[in-house]
Amino acid sequence: MTLRIGIGYDLHRLDEQGTCMILGGVRIPHPRGFIAHSDGDVLVHAIIDALLGAAGLGNIGQRFPDSDPNLKGADSMVLLERTKRLLQSAGFGVINIDSVIIAEQPKLTPHVEAMRQRIAETLDIERNRISIKPKTNEGVGAEGREEAVSAQSVVLLEER
Repeated sequence: MTLRIGIGYDLHRLDEQGTCMILGGVRIPHPRGFIAHSDGDVLVHAIIDALLGAAGLGNIGQRFPDSDPNLKGADSMVLLERTKRLLQSAGFGVINIDSVIIAEQPKLTPHVEAMRQRIAETLDIERNRISIKPKTNEGVGAEGREEAVSAQSVVLLEER
C-alpha cells in the first residue's frame, strides 16, 4: 500500500456585507460573513487543497478557479464531492483528515460534530476519520482581530 500526505490552507476575510459564514458545510450563526468568490468555506477549501496535493492533482485554484463565473457563489460541498470523484478516478482513498479552524468568534465547538458529519457523508468515509479542532488566535493577527477566519488541514491518502 502506498500512502500519500497532503496539507492545505485557506483564509477568507470577514465583512458585514460578506455572503454568510459556512464552515464544513454548516451554516454558522454570525453577523459577519466571508468575502469570497464561492461560499468561502475555508475548512472545506483547506481540505480540498490537501486532498488534491496528496494525490498530485494540483490545487483548488487550478481545479476551481475564482476566474470561472460558473463558480460564483459555489457550494464548497459540491466542490468537495467533485474532488472525491477526482481522487477515486486517480485510484486514491481517504484514510484520515485532521483540520484546525482559527477564528476568534464565533465559538465553533458546538458545530464541530455537524461539520464532521457533513464532510464524512460527502467523502463517503466514517466520521471518526475526521478531526476538526477550533482554535482562537488569542487576539493576534487577522483572525485574532476578527478580520478573517483560516483553516489548515492534513490528509492521509492510500493509493488503491
